[in-house]
Amino acid sequence: MAGVVIITYVGFSVIPVNATTAGFAYLLFVLVIASTWGFLEASLSSIASTLLFNFFFLPPIGTFTIADPQNLVAFFSFLVTSLIASRLSTKAKRRALDAVQRQQDVERLYTFGRAILLIGDHEPFAKQLATQLADTFELDAAALYEPRAGEIYRAGPLEFEGMDSQLREAVSQGTTFTDQEHKRVITAVRLGSHPIASLALQGARMPDSVIQSVANLVAIGLERSKAQDLAREVEVARRSDRLRTTLIDAIGHEFKTPLTAIRAATTGLLANPDQKMSSATEMLKIADEEAAHLEELIDNALDIAQLDSDRIDVDLEISNLNDILHQVIASNS
Repeated sequence: MAGVVIITYVGFSVIPVNATTAGFAYLLFVLVIASTWGFLEASLSSIASTLLFNFFFLPPIGTFTIADPQNLVAFFSFLVTSLIASRLSTKAKRRALDAVQRQQDVERLYTFGRAILLIGDHEPFAKQLATQLADTFELDAAALYEPRAGEIYRAGPLEFEGMDSQLREAVSQGTTFTDQEHKRVITAVRLGSHPIASLALQGARMPDSVIQSVANLVAIGLERSKAQDLAREVEVARRSDRLRTTLIDAIGHEFKTPLTAIRAATTGLLANPDQKMSSATEMLKIADEEAAHLEELIDNALDIAQLDSDRIDVDLEISNLNDILHQVIASNS
């Protein structure tokens, strides 16, 4: 209102102007108010401008009476033009604000999608996903329930209270809950038409399209995590098979050494049954030692077979490396 008074004072006392100039000044001021504040403020300024315009610039001056019918038409034209202009300006401002908000939503969705690709393995994937979501959209709280792990992962400065049952219900029935009082939204996260998780958000209101886009990104992230886990399991299995094959090949090679020594000793005894007792005893001693070695190798092979089991028993014992080296050298000499 102060601006309307200033325009009236300047146009009437300081720099006297005609009615047309004053009308344009009032109209320009109303447009500025509409673009800066809003329709309500612009409407009040428009009415005040119309009344002051009538009182100070339309004959008879100093009254709210309009003597000339042409001035009456001009008066109402000014009023209607001011209101329409302020309305259009307010709509344009609202559209501009909506466009800025949509741009911010797109930028946040892009940032969130990029953050999903950079998530590491130092924490559960779903936990990091909830943290990134709360940070990117500046939420008061966020919670992600993943049935595969059976866990609810929470993030944000505030805590959800009593949301566990609703999160589980959302994923089991594919429903959405909205709590306007606490600014909360709970929605199912779908992969196609199948719910795979549920998501709870608390904070500034987001359009439904943004919430759906967030849920879609979360679904993609969880599916990516599942694919990575499967790839790791396949890689571990492949390496385990390779290790098992290598060990079996090595043990098979080791089997041949004691078997060859045993076969040589028994063949020598059978070929020379009348040889000296000392020589025969030495050959039997070699055969006995290699048989013990062969038994040890068989025990090792049985231990390797436990690699496929869920439980592996490890027996720890203190060994003398010098004795082991001497045994290896003696067996290969």
